[in-house]
Amino acid sequence: MKYESILDAIGHTPLVRLNRLTRQFDCAVYAKLEFMNPGGSVKDRIGQFMVGEAERRGEIAPGGTIVECTSGNTGMGLAMFAAARGYRTVFTIADKQSREKIDMLRAMGAEVIVCPTDLPPDHPRQYIEVARRLAVEIPGAFLCNQYHNPDNTRAHYVSTGPEIWHDTEGKITHFVCCMGTCGTISGIGRYLKEQNPAVQVIGVDPEGSILYDLFHSGREVEPHVYKLEGIGEDFVPGALDWSVIDDVIQVGDKDSFLMTRHLAHSEGIFAGGSSGAAILAALQVAERLGPGDLMVVLLPDGGRQYLGKIYNDDWMRANGYLEARPGLTVADVLRAKPPRALATAAPGDALRDALQRMRDLSCAQLPVFDGDELLGMLYRQDLINALLAGKALDALIVRELLREPLPVLEADAPFDEIARRVPSQVPALLVHTSAGYDIITKSDLLRALAADD
Repeated sequence: MKYESILDAIGHTPLVRLNRLTRQFDCAVYAKLEFMNPGGSVKDRIGQFMVGEAERRGEIAPGGTIVECTSGNTGMGLAMFAAARGYRTVFTIADKQSREKIDMLRAMGAEVIVCPTDLPPDHPRQYIEVARRLAVEIPGAFLCNQYHNPDNTRAHYVSTGPEIWHDTEGKITHFVCCMGTCGTISGIGRYLKEQNPAVQVIGVDPEGSILYDLFHSGREVEPHVYKLEGIGEDFVPGALDWSVIDDVIQVGDKDSFLMTRHLAHSEGIFAGGSSGAAILAALQVAERLGPGDLMVVLLPDGGRQYLGKIYNDDWMRANGYLEARPGLTVADVLRAKPPRALATAAPGDALRDALQRMRDLSCAQLPVFDGDELLGMLYRQDLINALLAGKALDALIVRELLREPLPVLEADAPFDEIARRVPSQVPALLVHTSAGYDIITKSDLLRALAADD
């Protein structure tokens, strides 16, 4: 197939039958692989359609700026469109999104502003509010406003819905789709029900979002933070059309992530976390279907942008989604490191003496004790900064550069407690043993992991 532009390659993604995951069911289950779009997700469709319609209406001029809040995928679709048409892009994104997503947007030439995740919808630093403000402040900017833009829903009504109907030869009986901006489920659902009102449309919502409870009870619950990316909301998007949705299934982070990995292992489909959530819900629906039923489940994006999270065993263990390594403890890490007494400092020690101790022992930090009491830490970098600032180390004592203590673990703590309780940015941790204290550095961790493997 030959195209005149990357934008012409959007759409007409394949329907692939699931076999091993669904062998116990009587119905046929097909996955709509939206990560086969050139930008890697279902959001390529709305990126092209929303800005294309804005161009047609004269709402954005050549050389203008596209502004949008994104979980990453809409941003990628918009960045691809902008590169092909010569627009500038500025995106806001919540800090829970994967590092890969942020890096991909910047690789496409976008300016990316990362905002805190756990904020109420109307907070001025919330990523949607920041995008709105930027669209006002930047001359010639166009805010896509995907959560409330009717073109989000129309994009799927005119493209994704007809594709599914055509590729199933009108035999689809059930459609399962995650709910985020809700343009995808609303547009596809509307089209399918116009063709056959008996088609059942089932939404998928993560624990922590408000949409599941709103559908089933009309009650708006207090939202809470969850790890799944790109789905669920703490407000009701304007793109949501409740009238085309027959049911909403709630799923959790852990089960969704494990299903995402299982999907790759069992079907060879390397997808993202929301795809795992969709499959999890689809299998629940499939339990009650028969031989005459045909289900389509939409898989929004691929797995490459989750290599550091869902497909990373250490991240999964650190967040409690995988079982801990059996038997390995913090004490095992201590046994694997070269034996050496813990180097320490006292609060009244001269900084020059402390620096010399670091040089002699090739260490970058010293725990500071007053007798048996741990007061804090002294770091080599702080000593270097003091020297660069022209301070005389002879005239200073350790107490003047004292920092907070490192995290302390017990020697019998399981190994995975390190990842669960210790922030990644700390250089080391202290271990409380029967003999006092010891220290574990990142090199010690690597040595223990290599020995365990």
